[in-house]
Amino acid sequence: MCGVEQGVHESGEIIAVKLLHSNPGLDDMLFEKEFRNAASLHHENIVRLVGFCHETRREFVLYKTETIFADSTRIVLCFKYMPNGSLDSYLFDECSGLDWPTRYAIIKGICEGLKYLHEELEPPLYHLDLKPANVLLDDNMMPKLADFGVSRFFGQEQTQITGSCIGTL
Repeated sequence: MCGVEQGVHESGEIIAVKLLHSNPGLDDMLFEKEFRNAASLHHENIVRLVGFCHETRREFVLYKTETIFADSTRIVLCFKYMPNGSLDSYLFDECSGLDWPTRYAIIKGICEGLKYLHEELEPPLYHLDLKPANVLLDDNMMPKLADFGVSRFFGQEQTQITGSCIGTL
């Protein structure tokens, strides 16, 4: 549903730019949900939201056999850039050579990020798509939880059962 590219913020900082692709009716809902989730999270083990862009332009597009003038919406979220990529590239690469102290720090950081989401937020936030690809590593190999698009806030007194498939299969 989305792609992530490297960009440069107006301050000169390198950032990650997450383009939310156009799906009529879903764009604004997905954007607002992920923006609200990311903007409300402030922890050293959560990727930091830097900004966003929600822009609609009129463009000529081919529709059936005619070229028409239509609205084209681009929605992006901008995050702090994580130069060491995602954890999955280290798990599946035997040559990555992560030593035990680095591995332990990564595990501990993930746990601290989850503790923040589950116990320190009111109401708690559940990621619902936690996987190695959604754990990003900064320049010091500190893990940052990312991609909160399918996350949900739950009150403590609620029990939730879902029959829908969300996240990664």
